[in-house]
Amino acid sequence: MIKSMTGYGLASLEDDNYVISAEVKTLNSKFLDLSIRSPRQFSEKEHEIRNLVSAVLERGKVNLTLEFTNKTQVELPVLINEELFHGYYQRYLKLAKDAQADTAELFKIAMQSPNVVSGNIDKNSDPIEWEMAKKVIEKALRNCDGFRNDEGKVLEQKFLENVQVIRNELEKVKILDPERKEKIRNRIKGSFREWMEDNSFDPNRLEQELIYYFEKIDITEEIVRLETHLDYFVQNLSEGENQGKKLGFISQEIGREINTIGSKANDAQVQRCVVIMKDELEKVKEQSLNIL
Repeated sequence: MIKSMTGYGLASLEDDNYVISAEVKTLNSKFLDLSIRSPRQFSEKEHEIRNLVSAVLERGKVNLTLEFTNKTQVELPVLINEELFHGYYQRYLKLAKDAQADTAELFKIAMQSPNVVSGNIDKNSDPIEWEMAKKVIEKALRNCDGFRNDEGKVLEQKFLENVQVIRNELEKVKILDPERKEKIRNRIKGSFREWMEDNSFDPNRLEQELIYYFEKIDITEEIVRLETHLDYFVQNLSEGENQGKKLGFISQEIGREINTIGSKANDAQVQRCVVIMKDELEKVKEQSLNIL
């Protein structure tokens, strides 16, 4: 079963002491491209978080946000350097008076000055707090993975519909092919009939040239190979995981056969079928980039 790289997972936990939430968003990417936003107290856990993500999501552009609130925390989460604040404020006040400027915003400006306010969170996490946060992260990752599975089912159905459209047009090509050959044969005969009446020409040589020409425009092999590639594509939709790259390669082979049919056919009705098949294949190629 295929799995999409687009996903979303949310998990939370709240008790008398803590409020914890984790959010995971994923998009398609050739590799695991992980971005983590978490409280400073869990900064040393980034490697462990990365391992948790790679074990579940494997590949894709992943944004993970962890929020952690301790309800029992009595200390402010910031430190205010009051002495430095007063120093900034007095200096700004003196400059404002000298310049006869408005002083209404001086408090805000002084508070935002360098090193007045700094974080007051212990860089090392408490083991119990980390275990609680870890469980929430794991649940969010599982929810995201479930979302990817659901998206994969939707994509699989779309792929089957695209492939069926290509099959339908290919069936039309198979019906049109004998008519196409007959039209070409009659056109060549008509063109040569008058010419041969007025010129000496070896009929055997003409027959050989016609056989060679019809071999060049024959699309029987391409039709057979295209049917085989379509069957193989459908087979891989339901076989194992991590089929995205493989489906992309099969799509390329399907495209080659469709293009060859179009170039060899030299027939307006067949070309219309080829255009529709190409359009459906482009949809398949675009969506296959989003498959894990």
